[in-house]
Amino acid sequence: MSSARRPLLTATAAATLLGALWFVPSANATQDSGAREQSTEVDAAAAVHSATGVDGTRLADTGSFDSTPYVVGGTLFLTVGAGFVVYSVRRERLGF
Repeated sequence: MSSARRPLLTATAAATLLGALWFVPSANATQDSGAREQSTEVDAAAAVHSATGVDGTRLADTGSFDSTPYVVGGTLFLTVGAGFVVYSVRRERLGF
């Protein structure tokens, strides 16, 4: 690879990273209605549901948050990144 292409490759990698980060959702700390209003609505819906005995669609209680895929993915990306750093340093020392 020519050294003239290296800045182009770096710019392409940076643009790709920024493009991927564009799709990461942002967290907003605002809500449409107050917390008391929401809990009252949920309590009223639960009371109606239990009183009528109608079996509607409800969200499942999934338990604790499973972070295994995130830990495995993060470890994989960290390993690949460290491999690129080692490869780059080794290549520089050998004079390629």
